[in-house]
Formats: sequence, structure tokens, C-alpha cells
Amino acid sequence: MNLIQKYFPDLSEKQIFQFEQLKDLYLIWNAQINVISRKDIDELYIRHVLHSLAIAELIEFQPGSVILDLGTGGGFPGIPLAIMFPKVEFHCVDSIGKKITVVKEVSKALGLNNVNAYQERVENLPLKFDFVVSRAVARCLQLNQWVKKKIKKENNNPLPNGYIFLKGGELQEELQEYADSARIDVEDIMQIPLQEFFEEEFFETKKLIYIPKNVY
Repeated sequence: MNLIQKYFPDLSEKQIFQFEQLKDLYLIWNAQINVISRKDIDELYIRHVLHSLAIAELIEFQPGSVILDLGTGGGFPGIPLAIMFPKVEFHCVDSIGKKITVVKEVSKALGLNNVNAYQERVENLPLKFDFVVSRAVARCLQLNQWVKKKIKKENNNPLPNGYIFLKGGELQEELQEYADSARIDVEDIMQIPLQEFFEEEFFETKKLIYIPKNVY
């Protein structure tokens, strides 16, 4: 929790309280429904919460924005971002029902009225979004195929609507594959090493990928 306050010193008392509750809530639910590995649950704040909040270092979502968390798992990055942006609407989607149960119950316990969770194919959601966020669910090309028709045309944020993905490892081949398919230069895809935001060793190989709608 000290890490969260280190990088985000302007949190309200309510936000601090909500972030503090995350560890106990996930310990309780992980004992019933294993959605986070034992190693990761011990490092919840750095490996899941702070990692998710890298997106908040890139962009401050404007009130009224609608965000899709695709392949949310146990609620990441959606739940930390919902705490950070209480006036933004988050829709968390996963194909595994027990993970969506965790998202719903954790959100309820935290009093997060801005989180919706679905066990559903994203293609079936009758919604459009300002941004799609995701953590290493699939290759960029596959993600685009799932959600390319789900992005709003109107921009209401500091960055144009689009995709914000958290990924790790060597990404050049994956991003070149996407660029070739979209007929764009790979340089049009923003890659930000997370060590530009966070100094901890965990983030050495992690990156944030931003693809604006105008380069799909």
C-alpha cells in the first residue's frame, strides 16, 4: 500500500481505504476461488494493483468515460482504475464465471458503483467504449479483431479513443504483425516502458501499449 501512495500521493481518504482493503478481500476470495497465484497474492500491490495503475500514469480518464476491461481475470486493471477514477464507468468482461464472481464481490465490498462485470463474449455487449484496456490477454491483432467495432467515434479525453494494453517481454514481432495488418508504421504504436513510471525491478520488462483509433 505504501507503493500506491508513493506514486499517487493525492488520493482521497476514501480511495486510500479502498486500496487498503484489496489485500484482505483478495486473500478471502482467493482461498475460495483461485484466481491469483500464491506468489502473486503475496505481491498483490506491485504485481497487480500498481501494474494496473500504470494506465493512470498515461491518462486521466474524464468523468463520464466508459472503459472496457477485456479479459479482466480477478478484476485487473479494472478495479484499481475504478478506485482511481470513481466518476468513470468500467465494464469488466471475462469468459470464466468464477473470475467474474470475484470481480462482482470485491466491487460490492469496496462500494464501487462504477463497476459492471460480465461473463460474456465482448462481441455480444450492446455497448461502445472510449477505451479498451487489457493485461496480456492475447496478441494485439487478436484483441483488435474482438473489439475494433466497440470504440466510440467521439473523443472526450486527453488522448484519442483507442486501446491501452499492459504487456511484458519482447513485443516487436507482435506489434509488427499488428502494424502490417492495419497497414500502418509500427512507430505509430506508442510503447512506454513502465520503468518510466515506476522504479521497482518488477517493471523492467513491462510496457504500456497505446493504439489510437485512427491507426486501426
